[in-house]
Amino acid sequence: MKAISVRLDDEAEQALRMLEATGLSRSEAIRAALLASAERIRRRHEVAREAAALEVDDADRAEMLAVASMMESMRATG
Repeated sequence: MKAISVRLDDEAEQALRMLEATGLSRSEAIRAALLASAERIRRRHEVAREAAALEVDDADRAEMLAVASMMESMRATG
């Protein structure tokens, strides 16, 4: 493993204390937070790629418009 040093502002230090209060060591808390953050970024990128692929899929766009039209026709007036 590689050791690093980090300067924490008040908000980050408070977040670290919160994680440590769950029983995690300081190192475990930091590792868990890094991994969770990276996973959120990975998922966000994956969703963006999927959305971009659907955006250029003519069949999917046609189906989306058909569903939206059907939902609009079912909407109550007034």
